[in-house]
Amino acid sequence: MIEKVDLTDAQRKSRRNRSIAIAVALGALVVIFYAVTIIKMVPGAAQ
Repeated sequence: MIEKVDLTDAQRKSRRNRSIAIAVALGALVVIFYAVTIIKMVPGAAQ
């Protein structure tokens, strides 16, 4: 049987902030990979 864990408000806020930070980091990586891909596709853009 699974026991339910009740989080305090501070733990809930900390978990939310951590999730937001992870989402922002992943979004930044996606943008960087997209930009690098576009730059590599354009001839002569890297020079």
